[in-house]
Parts: sequence; structure tokens; C-alpha cells
Amino acid sequence: TGDTVTLGRGGTPIVVLTHAPELVRASPHEAGLFHTAILFDSEEALAASVYSVAQKYPATFTGSADHLVSKAFYFTDPEGNGVELYWDRNRSTWSWVHGTVEMSTLSLDPNAFLLDNLTEASVADPVIGAARVGHVHLQVGDVDTAREFYVERLGFAQTAMLGPQSLFVSAGGYHHHMAMNTWNSGGAGPRLPALGLAQVQIEVPAADDLGALVERVTHFGIQSRDDGSSVSFDDPWGSQITVGVKTDQQR
Repeated sequence: TGDTVTLGRGGTPIVVLTHAPELVRASPHEAGLFHTAILFDSEEALAASVYSVAQKYPATFTGSADHLVSKAFYFTDPEGNGVELYWDRNRSTWSWVHGTVEMSTLSLDPNAFLLDNLTEASVADPVIGAARVGHVHLQVGDVDTAREFYVERLGFAQTAMLGPQSLFVSAGGYHHHMAMNTWNSGGAGPRLPALGLAQVQIEVPAADDLGALVERVTHFGIQSRDDGSSVSFDDPWGSQITVGVKTDQQR
């Protein structure tokens, strides 16, 4: 529609692209988007997508890893935005110790993964199965400020830290719905207008959940914007977070 394209699968919007030729590329050292992580419902569907990108844009591949809770493949889009494509292992196999989920970064051979999971049917039609945004990973200026905002103020649960420069948070016992790191952006201040992240949209299960969040942000003096169906506010680095209620079609 106009200058906006919505990309998704099975009726679920995943990424919204907006044409903004007046903006410059974001610096890799600024706060903002580290990657958008797209979660597939099967290893076959993940393999089909990875194979499709490898065939069309092989130079965009930046790595792969077994994180114990998931298997992930990483890419960089033509404007420098990070993209993760991943599949979750069954939750019953995740290991939790005192509220912290065990994650790691182990070697994952992409060619072996494709050999094990790619099928003739998925090569012929790579758009198989469901997919949605599983988590969003942000670049921030410092982890302590991120924890104060996302955990203490917004109410996410801290689920892991991989070293002192990264924080993982979630709701409902997931390994992480959001993450923040300072690997490239340590000490970064507020974001300048640039290409990259426009907003992160979070969907909560019910109106009561949204109301509770509004009470929290009001209590902590966080300035918010309410359009009647969602509430938006900025994190300490100017990244916009918009929270709304899931519709029945998205449950």
C-alpha cells in the first residue's frame, strides 16, 4: 500500500518495509536493530528458507549456531539489517536453573543441516509451514540501563545473560522474546534518524495485560502514546516499542 510493503506467512504479518529515501544507513555502532528473528514451525521449513536465500543471495550469510534451545542461521539484508532464521527445539528439552535458561553458541554445519532437512517438495515451493517473529534483538548503549527499562520497568523476566554485554528477556517462560547487546554499540547514545528499525510491535494476550502495562509505564513516568488500540513509548535509546492486544486470528 503506497510506500509500505507487509511481508508475512499464513496471514501473519512478520516485517513491514517502508520506503524512506531521505534517511541514511544506520551506523553499525549506533543503538537500534541487531536482528529480527523469524521462527519457523519445522526444520524442513527452516531449511527451505535457508536454501532459498543461499541460492539467491549467498553473500548475505553471516553464520549459524546451535543455541541448545534452537538452531539458527544469520544473514544481513541489503541495507545492513540483521536477520535470523531459526527453529525451536521442544520446550521440554530446554534446561532451566533458577530462572535462567541454558543457551550456548555451538557449531552448526549449514550444509549438513540442509542435507538432513531439505526435501524436494520444499525446494520446489519454499513457502511451507508457518512462520512468525520469534524475537527481536536490539543494540543498546549499556546492559544495566536495558535491564532497568525492560525488566524492572516494563516487567519482562530476565532469562539469560551471555557474558556482561548481552541480556535476554521474555514473558511466559519462552527463552527470549527480546534481547539487547553492546557488542557493537557500547556507550551509544540516543538514536539519530536513520534506516533500520522503525518500531518493534509486541502483542499481549488480553486487554487486561495491556492495561497492566500502561499502569507500569505511568508509574515509572515513561511517556507513552495511546491511539486507542495500542500504546507506544521509546526505550532509553529512542527505539519505539508499540504494544497491542492479539486478535483472535493471531492467537
